Amino acid sequence: MSGTLLEENKKEHPFTASSGQFLPLGAVLDGGGCHFSVYSLGAYRVELCLFDNQENEIARYPLEVKQGTLWSTYIHKVKAGQLYGYRVYGDYQPENGLLFNEKNLLIDPYARALNRVQHTFSQIQSEFNDSQTVKSVVVDNTFDWQNIKKPKMKNYERILYEVHVKGFSKLNKKIPLKKRGKYLGLSHPESIKHYKKLGITSLQIMPIFSFLSENRLKSLGLTNYWGYNPINFFAPDCRYAESDPVNEFKTMVRELHAEGIEVILDVVYNHTAEAGEGGLIVSLKGFDNRNYYTFEKEVGGNHLNYRYYSNHSGCGNTVNVNYPWALKLTLDSLRYWVTEMQVDGFRFDLAVTLARELHGFNEQSAFFKALLQDPILCEVKLIAEPWDIGPGGYRLGGFPSNWLECNDRYRDTMRSFWRGDTGNIADVATRLLGSRDMFAKRYRSNSTSVNYICYHDGFTLDDLVSYNNRHNEKNGENNRDGHGHNLSANYGFEGPTDNERINRLRQQQKRNMITTLFLSQGTPHFLAGDEMGHSQLGNNNAYCQDNELTWLSWDLTENDQKLFDFTDKIIKLRQESKLFGSVALIDDCISGCDNRDLVKWYHPDGYLMENSDWHATNSQAIAVEFREAKHTGEHWFLILNGSSYQITSNVPKLLFGLTWRVKVDTACSTGELVAQRQFVKGSVQVCAHSMMLLKCVRHIE
Repeated sequence: MSGTLLEENKKEHPFTASSGQFLPLGAVLDGGGCHFSVYSLGAYRVELCLFDNQENEIARYPLEVKQGTLWSTYIHKVKAGQLYGYRVYGDYQPENGLLFNEKNLLIDPYARALNRVQHTFSQIQSEFNDSQTVKSVVVDNTFDWQNIKKPKMKNYERILYEVHVKGFSKLNKKIPLKKRGKYLGLSHPESIKHYKKLGITSLQIMPIFSFLSENRLKSLGLTNYWGYNPINFFAPDCRYAESDPVNEFKTMVRELHAEGIEVILDVVYNHTAEAGEGGLIVSLKGFDNRNYYTFEKEVGGNHLNYRYYSNHSGCGNTVNVNYPWALKLTLDSLRYWVTEMQVDGFRFDLAVTLARELHGFNEQSAFFKALLQDPILCEVKLIAEPWDIGPGGYRLGGFPSNWLECNDRYRDTMRSFWRGDTGNIADVATRLLGSRDMFAKRYRSNSTSVNYICYHDGFTLDDLVSYNNRHNEKNGENNRDGHGHNLSANYGFEGPTDNERINRLRQQQKRNMITTLFLSQGTPHFLAGDEMGHSQLGNNNAYCQDNELTWLSWDLTENDQKLFDFTDKIIKLRQESKLFGSVALIDDCISGCDNRDLVKWYHPDGYLMENSDWHATNSQAIAVEFREAKHTGEHWFLILNGSSYQITSNVPKLLFGLTWRVKVDTACSTGELVAQRQFVKGSVQVCAHSMMLLKCVRHIE
């Protein structure tokens, strides 16, 4: 076979073609050339287009060897860096779900790299006029990992730190300009110094799959910043690289691993940037629209209406992971990131969508089964965002036992309590002990609940204590976007203020929520910037703000530095303890007798909580005793006061005769955990809006 091209566009090239291999899919180098293989059901011709470095098409080859739904060819003398794309011929019948159109230059679904990303695509690219379209890139997987291995981490040791590649280092002047906002900025020694000082074990990196911005945002002069709009599941986005996104991503992972830091990717497999009807045709739609996506049935009928894409993601379409080749694409992508790119785990955006089958979410879905039996993927860390917006989409507690789950019940309970809401003491206790109402001990581990106060979608911690309402006007949607139920408080003034009383209270409330997070059972998730006062000026949906509103500032005020110091110390306290994060409860109840030697709940007056106390509508304070089994080792007493007045908390009579030292007092504003060495015997004064942690000591430390 020889390459064909219109005579006026013909370029000289060294390539020749022969029969290729069908699997693995994608572009695979073998030393003498490259195997190209794609899946397409319904096409009657597939052509491979090759481009030079100026993006001029230089050759075109039909994939003449076909096996079922697989098409392949082998092109001799192709090397790494070769640009390519596909044209797929077939019927264009949108009413029947067929969107084949040879005028579209398609991205290889298995492309390991793309030569560029654009803010948007035109609906249809003109034939032989591809200078502005995205090209797939042939990649050489050779990389020197320097014998650095992945960190081996116990589940209870994990501290998740959510970061955006660009936003984290973009404004850090200690990092070379070319590396700021890049993969290499995230792993720069200055960044690593920050993680290590803070006690972070695992970076949870916001989406880095190559993604596109929505046309609507372009019309508003905005762009997609968060990256939850992928166009490919393999290629790391080149906006975060100086020149070579694949090798720079690998370098980032290697350098983080060298410091014992895990890499967890936030991944989006539930939808793509091709959107719904009238959306883009740049990859999956052009190869097999009918099966890669799901569709709604006609009203009152049983037949699918191919003009109505299921929209469980809220982004226009839903990837049909129940279809074998879509499931294979997803699993092959995950395996690639674990083996070739060496990541340690994944946080799945809208994970419920991936387990949807014919009748909705299925706890025994093919997706879950495939992950469990896969010898590679069964060993990585899996974190679910356990909901989507489709029917029956809220599934907290419904994922397999080897999954962790983002716990919004924890977020809402702790925000509500520290805001001063009354009557939720029982829920506070349940969340502190790992949300065993949702994650039963007999089935789930202590680390199952991913506890968080703040996430990328919502208020930052500073905004949570500075605003009563969202302020998303800059997003161009008349402040209608974003969550309206934030459980926040401004304590007397909306936004920044010079009022010292309000500012002191805001700083104290931040310390309260940070301390609560790291003294709770479960896996703590911490939003980057919350340790140093990052504000988005009340914008709780800053997905389209690629600017200083979302980029972290490294010019810290005195209060910011104190907050960082406090956060650093509270994380270290957790890590030095055997109990926080790993109390071995025997059953699922809070106050059942089987657990009373390990955990006891007290009214602040010092007596064991009674039924009426648990249900008191005006309750705002509670105390809990933690101790190791057999009464040896650690012994703690924690008091939480969400009220606006100081309380006297009595040490229970059962604990008289012991010496207690104050280890944490969130009323302390110096950056230390406590203002001074303080020992307690009978009672202790706990300030309004504060919490105190006491440790039993056998001798004066």
